Amino acid sequence: MGKFKTSVTALAVVAALGACSNQNAPDKTEGDSQMPAATAQAEFDNVLLQEFDGPYGGVPAFESMQLSDLKPALEKAMALNLEEIEAIANNPAEPTFENVIVAMEKAGDELGRVFTYYGIWSSNKSSPEFREIQAEMSPKLSAFFSKITQNEKLFERVKAVYESDELDSLTDEEQRITWLIYNEFAHNGATLEGEAKKRYAEINQELASLYTKFSNNVLADEENYVTYISEDQLDGLPDSFVKAAKSAATERGKPDMYAITNTRSSMDPFLTYSTNRELREQVWRTYYNRGDNGDEYDNNEIIKQILTLRDERVELLGYDNYADWRLETRMAKNPDNAMDLMMKVWPAAIARVEQEVEDMQEIANEEGADITIEPWDYRFYAEKVRQAKYDLNSNEVKEYLQLDKLRNAMFYVAGRLFNFDFTPVEEGKVPVFHPDVKVWEVTDKDTGEHIGLWYLDPFARKGKRSGAWATTYRSFTTFDGKETVLASNNSNFVEGPEGEPTLISWDDAETYFHEFGHALHFLSADVEYPTSHSGVRDYTEFQSQLLERWLTTDEVIDNYLVHYETGEPIPDELVGKIKKASTFNEGFKTTEYMASAIMDLKYHTTDPENIEPDTFEREELQKLDMPEEIVMRHRTPHFGHVFSGEGYAAAYYGYMWAEVLTADASEAFQNAPGGFYDEELSERLVKYLFSVRNAMDPAEAYRKFRGRDAKVDALMRDRGFPVPGESDSDN
Repeated sequence: MGKFKTSVTALAVVAALGACSNQNAPDKTEGDSQMPAATAQAEFDNVLLQEFDGPYGGVPAFESMQLSDLKPALEKAMALNLEEIEAIANNPAEPTFENVIVAMEKAGDELGRVFTYYGIWSSNKSSPEFREIQAEMSPKLSAFFSKITQNEKLFERVKAVYESDELDSLTDEEQRITWLIYNEFAHNGATLEGEAKKRYAEINQELASLYTKFSNNVLADEENYVTYISEDQLDGLPDSFVKAAKSAATERGKPDMYAITNTRSSMDPFLTYSTNRELREQVWRTYYNRGDNGDEYDNNEIIKQILTLRDERVELLGYDNYADWRLETRMAKNPDNAMDLMMKVWPAAIARVEQEVEDMQEIANEEGADITIEPWDYRFYAEKVRQAKYDLNSNEVKEYLQLDKLRNAMFYVAGRLFNFDFTPVEEGKVPVFHPDVKVWEVTDKDTGEHIGLWYLDPFARKGKRSGAWATTYRSFTTFDGKETVLASNNSNFVEGPEGEPTLISWDDAETYFHEFGHALHFLSADVEYPTSHSGVRDYTEFQSQLLERWLTTDEVIDNYLVHYETGEPIPDELVGKIKKASTFNEGFKTTEYMASAIMDLKYHTTDPENIEPDTFEREELQKLDMPEEIVMRHRTPHFGHVFSGEGYAAAYYGYMWAEVLTADASEAFQNAPGGFYDEELSERLVKYLFSVRNAMDPAEAYRKFRGRDAKVDALMRDRGFPVPGESDSDN
């Protein structure tokens, strides 16, 4: 993420997705005014402000971070950054790319470093004390960023460069970042005047506080609602899950019980295997009611306020609704195009759900269960159908999915496609923020050139937000001296008992590869400027989704999927079953995701005065003929992608948009002479789809890789859905 981009997308940064920084202060160039002394790199007592020190071009001082330093560090860093911005805005010299755009790219070193630590506290080691600071500082940060985006003199200088004859003489990347920066100003209120500009800034501050409260409410429900069960309630649960649940309960002071934590990684396997239907319903309701319990952590009123404020803010800019504003700069361009894609897939998805439910109901009837399939039954009976139709037992597959082996498989793929080598860094050489975190050095296999470091924080724990994500502590740039990459992957796997490997599900293995795809996107970057790392949301998931496809390649299966006890490779017969069942339960997976994506667009194209979240969610899903046996993957009251910040707001559809690209690109590899390890295609993959980041328009980059635009037909085939005008014999 570029320096300026970091500034104008504060809320995403505050949501702890990390930030990169360049460690050198702006140079004084001919015709520039002298930058204030405060911006020169100085020695700070506060470690959060200090330059990254130590090996590998410097690393964050995670071992020295103290929460008491955070607030003063943020305040000092904001002050320093504003001085830099004022110097750029008030420079009497004629605006040039060098003294405006490059100067902005160099600004904000201290703030970028503080955000790195802020992100760790927010995502990896949250606490009540941190949340107090977060609640206090979020509106202050928003006000700070508004001072930059609404700095009229600064915008006029950016605009002058953007409209100057000099632009034509710049490199393609320099032209693009100039456009990105200009557009970010224009898109975020820089053109407003008077009361409208003031109100825009006020709204941003109000939203910042609401986003923080929303996410903290969800985290509170995840921490407070733990289901404890006794030994006689373990029927059906795999040994690995039972051991992990025992450890989780012991950590929480209940050594005689078993803890089902209120996270997807715990809920999902419990609903898949537990034979206790009453408990399944309890765990299901606990999970899907996060943020919707009518207590002090209820998010419904907050959602209404967020939607109202977002609508008011874009109205100031002349847009009909928030989605129009949000998608203007995305690949989809407008909500109609995004919804059109969804509606091409939705009918096939819910039709497949109907078939899946019929299969499940048939088994339930045969067993004399005397039930009608409910949402808390779906995973349980889907597993029975899987075993009946494909003779595939998910728990049997899990025995071949060891976390460490899968990590080595990812390293193998990175070596084949990107020519990367991963070497463990000696413990203690690089500071980490928790003992679970391990670090690897990434180098070029042929030359030995240092590429960067890869941090891995794999396990769930209290204070760590749910889900899986990737981030950077520093991104690759060359415009002011070469900066190497510090990338990180973070997950919430339930750690295996001491001395035993951690076993994960097939879905979790795909997620592991997915997030590593983001890390490879960071590590393979070959761009000059920080702003080139700014993402296009309906494109940035593509690279990571595509990397999931290498999990099922023969090279990975044959060498890394081995039994955790015997060390024997996964049998060919079981592999065949996995591949045969690759589109199994696709109705469920597609429908639960798309319901969330469609509702996201509906929330942001509807007058918020007409929205009561719970009612709106229920009524709109009914209009879509949403199957009663499935709920949204992220119900509205805990839909953090959309309501704890703005990264995915009106843009959650982007996963599906990226899936179209993924399916289409996957078919290219399937048809290549060398398959998924085809050298010529892999070279184009790295050159056009990974290394360029946002230095090239994503649509153009994809065409350079594929030779044409992506086609939605590939997605339909990929999911086993019928393609209009294509018979089975065509596949």
